Amino acid sequence: MKFTSRLLQLISLLCVSFAAHAEGGCPPGMIPYSGTDISSCGPIPPGYYQNSQQPQAPPMQWASTWGAIATDEPHGILGAAVGMPSKREAEQAALSDCRSKNGSDCKLELAYDNECAALVVSKTGYVVTAHQTKDLAIQSGMKTCRDSGYEDCHAYYSACSLPQQIQ
Repeated sequence: MKFTSRLLQLISLLCVSFAAHAEGGCPPGMIPYSGTDISSCGPIPPGYYQNSQQPQAPPMQWASTWGAIATDEPHGILGAAVGMPSKREAEQAALSDCRSKNGSDCKLELAYDNECAALVVSKTGYVVTAHQTKDLAIQSGMKTCRDSGYEDCHAYYSACSLPQQIQ
């Protein structure tokens, strides 16, 4: 009986020692690498254990916004809109803004989405531009103004209508 008991203890110890070497002798957080003649360990890659995967955060979602510029050139009136959900609404809002300032001959100059716009004026004309940033829109407008032969160009208006995060 003692011999059988000792034999069972020895078998259990052997099983435990084999289980302890199941990770290939790697420290916690590491797994054995295979395919080389040298025994080595490396970090456990993300997703290695399926039940330990973290739930993925949903991707961010963005909504486009629109802006528009309208002018009544003979009267020097500017109408503008930013942050509108559609091109049509931005155009209507800019024309309405121009008319609300007593513009009688308002016309749409520019509608833009997810970017910035600038109105650069001089004594003899004006330029409307759009670009990724306000500074780039102004720089582009200034260059176009000067290249058109206008004198004393300066930024009169600039604004951005950038995408809005909705999730």
